[in-house]
Order: sequence, then C-alpha cells, then structure tokens
Amino acid sequence: MTFSSSLIDDPRPLVLDTSVLINLHACTFGERILMAIPNPIVVPNIVADELDTETGRRNGDHGFLRSLVGQGKISIVAMTDDEYVLFADLTSGTSSLDDGEAATIAVAARRELRAVIDERKGRAQAVARMGGEEPGWTLDLLQHPVAHRSLGDATLTEAIYLALCEGRMRIPQERGDAIVALIGLERALRCTCLPNYKGLLKNSEART
Repeated sequence: MTFSSSLIDDPRPLVLDTSVLINLHACTFGERILMAIPNPIVVPNIVADELDTETGRRNGDHGFLRSLVGQGKISIVAMTDDEYVLFADLTSGTSSLDDGEAATIAVAARRELRAVIDERKGRAQAVARMGGEEPGWTLDLLQHPVAHRSLGDATLTEAIYLALCEGRMRIPQERGDAIVALIGLERALRCTCLPNYKGLLKNSEART
C-alpha cells in the first residue's frame, strides 16, 4: 500500500482546525496517529473551546484533545493581538469563516506554521493569507508514512473509513478514486462526504 502526504517533508509545527480533531477522534486511532507524527502540534484556544461543549464532552472530542495535551503532544496556544486582528478580519464580511478555521489560519499565518484544514472555504482563505501555500488535510495526517508504520495496512484503512463515515472527513477531489478503491465500494457508499458521492451512488445503482 503506497500513500502520499503533503506533510512528509515539512518539519514545522502543525496547527489543527476543529474539524480535523473531530475527524481524528472519529477514526478511533487518532491518538496513535498524532503521537507518531514527528511534528509538534498546536491548537488555538478558540479551537479547544469549540470542543469544550456539552456535545464535545458527551461524544469524547474534548477528552480526546485533553488526553493529547496531557501527554505533551498538543499545545493549546492563546492568540496574540496581531493574530486577533487577522482573526477578526476572517470572521467578518460576506466570506467569513467560523471561529475555529479563522483562529487556525491566524495562528499559522502569523507564526509561519503549517495549517491543517479540510473545509473548502477555509482552505481557500488559508491559501490567500499564507502566500499561496496550501494547508494540509486530515487525510495527510492519516496517510503520513509514520501513521502507516504505526497502524499497518488494515488498521489504517479502517481509520480512513471511520474518519469518512463517522467524522465526515473531507478529502481532495483528486484522491477520491484511490480512497474508494482502498476502502471498497460497499463502504464508500456509506460515506456521503466523499467527492462526487452522487456520481458514485448513481454508478452503483446502474450496475444493480
């Protein structure tokens, strides 16, 4: 099994968005994956606050983050005044982002770190604010070679499937076919967040 990840040769700390943490928790093996990743991991305090809710506590997302903080793998950081200026800009206007995405971009941009964001609008804003550099995806963390070595083929495939099915992980359009082939068509049809899911469903129905 051969994977590619845009994070392989980037040693900078990674700044994770809220949805990325949710995906990693949903995949069941997120703690092992992040502990294996060699990069330091940074989470803005606003992202941490988004998980510190009744829902986040009930479904375990908050505990997942706190466990990794306790183990020293994740550092929760407060934004600086300069970062808050960018945050305010990103959360206002017609193309405004949610608070977690905006905080992730603000911290990554001002500290010259690598953002990890899945949502389309947040990724577009990250590229615009970070000199054209694309942020990483949750899938880049899952497909990092160290994650592969830690989990093995079968477990990593299961983790990717669960991140899609339970976490509704977004992935790049160009990797859609490869991921469907990896997890299998039957399971792919349960993952409505996959790129071109409607086309996948239509093709499946046409074959039956």
